[in-house]
Amino acid sequence: MQQIEKLLESKKEEYLDLLFTFLKQKSISAQNVGMQACSIMLKEMMEEVGIDTTLIDTEGHPVVYGEIMNESNNFTLLLYGHYDVQPADPLEEWNTPPFEPTIVDGKIYCRGVGDNKGQLMAQLLAIKSYQEVMGDLPINVKFVFEGEEESGSPNIAKFVEDNRDLLKADLVYTSDGPMHDSGAPFVLLGVRGMLYVELTAKGGDWDSHSGNKGNIVPNPAWELVELLNTMRAKDGTILIDGFYDDLREPTKKELELISTLPFDADQLGEQIGYKDFDMTREEYYRKLTLEPTLNIAGFHSGYGGEGSKTIIPSTAMLKIDMRLVVDQDPDDILDKFIKHVKKHAPDVEVISHGSMKPSRTPSDSKVVSVVKHAVENAYKKKPILQPSLGGSLPDYVWTQILGVPSVVVPYANFDEANHSPNENMGVDNFFDGIMCTCHVIRELGEVYKS
Repeated sequence: MQQIEKLLESKKEEYLDLLFTFLKQKSISAQNVGMQACSIMLKEMMEEVGIDTTLIDTEGHPVVYGEIMNESNNFTLLLYGHYDVQPADPLEEWNTPPFEPTIVDGKIYCRGVGDNKGQLMAQLLAIKSYQEVMGDLPINVKFVFEGEEESGSPNIAKFVEDNRDLLKADLVYTSDGPMHDSGAPFVLLGVRGMLYVELTAKGGDWDSHSGNKGNIVPNPAWELVELLNTMRAKDGTILIDGFYDDLREPTKKELELISTLPFDADQLGEQIGYKDFDMTREEYYRKLTLEPTLNIAGFHSGYGGEGSKTIIPSTAMLKIDMRLVVDQDPDDILDKFIKHVKKHAPDVEVISHGSMKPSRTPSDSKVVSVVKHAVENAYKKKPILQPSLGGSLPDYVWTQILGVPSVVVPYANFDEANHSPNENMGVDNFFDGIMCTCHVIRELGEVYKS
C-alpha cells in the first residue's frame, strides 16, 4: 500500500489529466447530450487500463461493461457507477464553467466530478495503480457503468436480468454520493426506494373570475388540498390504506448501529437551513434511513406572479415523491395510492413518473466486515456503518435480481453539491478514493484466498 501511495504521488498530474479529459466530455442523459461519445471514451480508457471492455446496448444509453478475470481467483467484485451527469442549469449560478474542470482551494469544480465521474475514475485508477505496483489482481473484478442513473435507471433492471451469468459476482461495490458530514467515511448497506407521482385536478374549462363565478365553479386546488388531508395525519403518519403492510421492522443490530452514529443537532440544523430542528439521534436516523415518506415535491395552480389576479384556476397539479423502505414494493404502493385517490377524489388523474425499489444488505454479513476493515485502513479512521442511505439508487438490481450483497462507499466530500451549481470534489478525496479501492481489493483477496 505504501508503494501505491508513492506511485499516486508521482502520477498526480497524469491522473488528474485523465479525470479532466473525462469530465470535459459532456454526458447529460436527460438531454441525450454527448452520451455516445462519452461511452466510447470510457470504453477506451478502461481498455488502456487492461480491462476487457464492451458496450452493451439497452433501450436507452449503453452500459459500459468490463472485466478482469483470472480462474485462480476465488472472489469476484462488481464495481458499479454511472457516466451520465445532471444538466448544468442554472448556468448563471456557476462560479466556473460547468464543463471546464477547475481547481479552486483544493477542490475540483465541474459538473459530474462528484456524481459520479470522479468516483468512477478513482475506481479505474485504483485498478491501474494496483496492477502497476502489485502485478495481477488478487480477485476478479467486473465493471458496470450505466448511462441513465441520473434519469432514474429505467433500463438497468432489464440489463441485469438479461445478463445474470455475465454479472455473477460475490459483492457489488458502489462509490457514489457524499461522505458523512463529519468527514468520516461511510459504509452504507442499502438505500430507500422511491415512487414519484403526479396528480391533476380539473375545474372549469378555463380560468374564471373569482367574484363573478365564486361558489359556482369548483376550484381544483381545494380538491387537491382536501385530498392531501386524507393522506397524512398531523403527526406524519401516512393514512393510505395498506401503506405500512410490508414494512420490514429494523433488526436489533440495525437499531444498535444508528444509536452509535455521529450526531450534532445544532450543526445539522445549520446544514439543512432549519434552525428549529429538534430531534434525537435515534429519531433522526430512524426517520432518515428506516422509515418511508410522503413528500409534496410541487404544487401548482392559478396565478403566482406579482400583484394580484382574482381567478378560480381551471387546473391544479401536484407532484408527490414517496421514499420507500424494505420490503415495500413501488408497484404495490402505487396501486394502493391510486385506490386511495379514487375513493376520495375520483376525478383526479394520477400519473406515475417512475419508481425504484428499496434495498438492504444485512449488517452482520462477513463481506461487510471485510469492507469496513479495508475502509478503516484506507482512511485511518473508523467508518460509519449505516443501514441505509436516505436517498435512492438502483441498488435493488444487485440484492434482489442478482442476489448478492451490496455496499455503497462514497468518496466525495459531504459538500460536493451534486445536482447543484458548483458541483465539486476535493483533490484529496479523489486520491483517497483510489487508495480506498486498492485497500478493498487487497483485503478481499487476503480473506477470500483461493
